[in-house]
Amino acid sequence: MDNPSRSERSRNAALEAAITIVTRDGPGRLTLDAIARESGLSKGGVMHQFRTKEAVLRALLEQQMAHFEEFSKRYIEKARETTDQPELAAQIATLREAISTPRAGAFALLAAMNENPELMAMPRDVDVQKIALMKAEARDPDLALLRWAAARGLLLSSLFGLSSLSDAERDRLFERLLDDSKWAPIEQGATAAAKPARTVAARAASQAPAAKPAAARKRS
Repeated sequence: MDNPSRSERSRNAALEAAITIVTRDGPGRLTLDAIARESGLSKGGVMHQFRTKEAVLRALLEQQMAHFEEFSKRYIEKARETTDQPELAAQIATLREAISTPRAGAFALLAAMNENPELMAMPRDVDVQKIALMKAEARDPDLALLRWAAARGLLLSSLFGLSSLSDAERDRLFERLLDDSKWAPIEQGATAAAKPARTVAARAASQAPAAKPAAARKRS
């Protein structure tokens, strides 16, 4: 086995060990020594891949983010054939996928939050980009964000063990969030309400008295 392949194998073994430790023992027990014991690597071998615990956590985050980004890209290609809001559909579907995925990734994310909240800037930055894309394609940007936020709420309540919904109920809600036809009347209502408001504003502006020149104001 050549050196690059051996290095990649050691890196993957260290990350798998880290996920196992976090899932089984909690994020507080994640150390480089623990990773070495769990993976069968020497501590020097672990440190060759990751100099610090923070580097391990960052790699776990990047790994999980890459996994779901790939899922999102595959989904969005299909969604373009059935909806004019493919970015929104892909993000809702990705959140649903995160629930059905083994919780190792979620524990890795929690570990990162517990260890160093600054690491959360990575997923937040991605969220900023996704939100901009969802708003740009939406007929009603606020409604699109509400649908996305509801899907995220379903994920987080499940992740933290706070959900009282059955799997069937949760799946049904996700299907409704994904179904554009269920939201079209609200979008149409918002569009219809916006038109009279713009008309009233335009009429008021046209009827407003013209401002007097500065010289005339002084004389009066």
